[in-house]
Amino acid sequence: MSAPAAHPATPDAATLAPALDLLKRIWGYDAFRGVQAQIVSTVAGGGNAMVLMPTGGGKSLCYQVPSLLRPGVGIIVSPLIALMKDQVDTLRGLGVRAAYLNSTLSLDGVREVEAALLSGELDLLYAAPERLLLPRTLDLLERAPVALFAVDEAHCVSQWGHDFRPEYQGLSVLPDRFPDVPRMALTATADDRTRADILRVLDLGAAPQYVSSFDRPNIQYRVGQKDSPKTQLLDFIRAEHAGDAGIVYCLSRKSVEETAKWLQAQGVDAVAYHAGLPPRERTHAQDRFLNEEGLVVVATVAFGMGIDKPNVRFVAHLDLPKSMEGYYQETGRAGRDGLPSTAWMVYGLSDVVNVRRMLASSDAPEEVKRVEAGKLDALLTYCETAACRREVLLAYFGEGYQGPCGNCDTCLNPPRVRDMTREAQMALSAAIRTGNRFGAAHLTDVLLGRATEKVVSMNHHTLPTFGVGVAHDEKTWRGVLRQLVSLGFLAAGEHHGLSATGKARTLLKGEATLTLREDTLMPRARRAEKHPRAGRAPVADADQPLFEALRAWRLDRARSLGVPPYVIFTDATLKGVTDLKPTSHASLGTVSGVGQRKLADFGDEVVQIVRDHLGGHPDPAPRPATPQERGARENAAVLGALRARPQPTPVAAPLLGPPTPHATQPDATQPDATQPDPMQAERVAAALREVRRTITQETGLSAFLIFPNAALDALAQRQPRTEADLHGIPGFGPKRIETYGERVLTTIRETLDT
Repeated sequence: MSAPAAHPATPDAATLAPALDLLKRIWGYDAFRGVQAQIVSTVAGGGNAMVLMPTGGGKSLCYQVPSLLRPGVGIIVSPLIALMKDQVDTLRGLGVRAAYLNSTLSLDGVREVEAALLSGELDLLYAAPERLLLPRTLDLLERAPVALFAVDEAHCVSQWGHDFRPEYQGLSVLPDRFPDVPRMALTATADDRTRADILRVLDLGAAPQYVSSFDRPNIQYRVGQKDSPKTQLLDFIRAEHAGDAGIVYCLSRKSVEETAKWLQAQGVDAVAYHAGLPPRERTHAQDRFLNEEGLVVVATVAFGMGIDKPNVRFVAHLDLPKSMEGYYQETGRAGRDGLPSTAWMVYGLSDVVNVRRMLASSDAPEEVKRVEAGKLDALLTYCETAACRREVLLAYFGEGYQGPCGNCDTCLNPPRVRDMTREAQMALSAAIRTGNRFGAAHLTDVLLGRATEKVVSMNHHTLPTFGVGVAHDEKTWRGVLRQLVSLGFLAAGEHHGLSATGKARTLLKGEATLTLREDTLMPRARRAEKHPRAGRAPVADADQPLFEALRAWRLDRARSLGVPPYVIFTDATLKGVTDLKPTSHASLGTVSGVGQRKLADFGDEVVQIVRDHLGGHPDPAPRPATPQERGARENAAVLGALRARPQPTPVAAPLLGPPTPHATQPDATQPDATQPDPMQAERVAAALREVRRTITQETGLSAFLIFPNAALDALAQRQPRTEADLHGIPGFGPKRIETYGERVLTTIRETLDT
């Protein structure tokens, strides 16, 4: 890949301070990661940017934070309805005023969003490119203050990308219609051709390009030869990921359904997903995956884009992907929370032949076919390598990496290699002498000297190559043929026939040698391998009960609120709680991923669970975190959700409401300068607890849903007398003011006046 344009070495300090305040207050993170701070500084200052950042790297924050820092509304172009709903639901849960425009809205819903946009009551608005490019929408945006345009999944703009969407090319109108509004393009993968298209369509030629490391150190990459694929998959799940959420990718819809049914029969909680299923069935499968803790989804590549579930512990491929980009994006859906996860794949000769045949028979122009064939070759080189897989993977994306990484199969179990030049010459000679039109099974019979009916009928038993390979078994020859196809010495024809390519001449003439992996040639041996289990979270054995108690609480709360568990807290955040063992709101607020809203909503319950676990003891001195644990904590992914949740602070009925405090406003959690009498405050607190208990009996709601302890304490300290005084009290938003405000004010007045 070509070198990106230079970008600022350090972010602007004047922009960074309020950005960091927002990051901590809303998302609960103490610092930006990698180049996030530089991107936020550039765009918040009015500049354009192109962002290449791996899945799980925090792309969303790169446009969400500048949207809150700049005046107006951030417009986010998103390709999928699921992705929009995911982001909007998560942002609303954090107290950010967000909405979307797409085909799921009724006419009244569309009008409500448009009214909120024009009145300046939104911080972010998501729209599909088709909706954005409607004349009505463009006219509407010209009448509204727009903070920025962020084009997510920007690789969709290019026919060279792996998810080309023609409607994305229409976004070229943005530079002309809105020349003074900052534009961002964001994607996880883009080769040179795709990047050039993005720059051209969005007119970003002079914009800085921010390229994050593509390395996902928490993912363990493993590739094996396909033997009995479903059994291999089952063994892998049972041994390393029992009870974990995972995605299994298959090439065909038939294979998806058969694999899902087989896993179910073996006791694995699995569900099928592909584009051919009825919409209701697809939605049900997706909802189950998001809302349950340990479901395995067996799917085609139709499943995945826009799914932000952070605790997917493994991604498995039972068939070969079509490109390195596709493989990288699909495996990147594992471990978005930064905790240990596995990318596992098995493939065989039939996979190579099938994918090559699909590419050759497509209706794409010849130039596109050549490009796609080159991408497949790169993926096959990755699969067949005896070197560090991470080194090969990152090199494809133009990133240098000095292996070994210590977290892939070739590093954990270094394969032995063997000079197979003579065997390769035998196989190539057999293909040529039989007419370059027979498949691997027939060529293997010839090499092993098997006088089958087909071999005899074709007079191939009279060839010089008949029986020259008897020193090896069938599995070895199948491995040789597969690797020759993978490395481009043999080409697969329309009917699976194998033919020698021009590249084969150097081998046949002895001008080149061929070294192949021995483990892919020899019969599969059962031996202990160093594949450490990538569990739910790397917590100490002694802390496992607390971690599981927190997970059980999270699942219960998620079900009661109708949201996926990871919307409450990610596994990475629960691990942070387990490590720190906070017994107060102040200490819980220091855990990565615990922002003000989540502290107010769930702080009491989490702290109580920790106290129960500790037997009422105060905060222990935490043990020093290991480098791996610090890395996992720092890499906690941006939370996502696919369902709406009941909001403590509705937006615009539910979209409209008071503006979300921006970074330049004072922190609402700071106490007033004048402190009330402590005895009065205690009387007010006792009275409010009694009122809350009464409301709990009347409504059947949990006490924290009426107002949490943090809000109760703030009310007791501030002692508001009017409705205006209630605004700004943490945990007591507009909806609570509307529902309980008068009752709270009456209680405070009566308590203080007696």
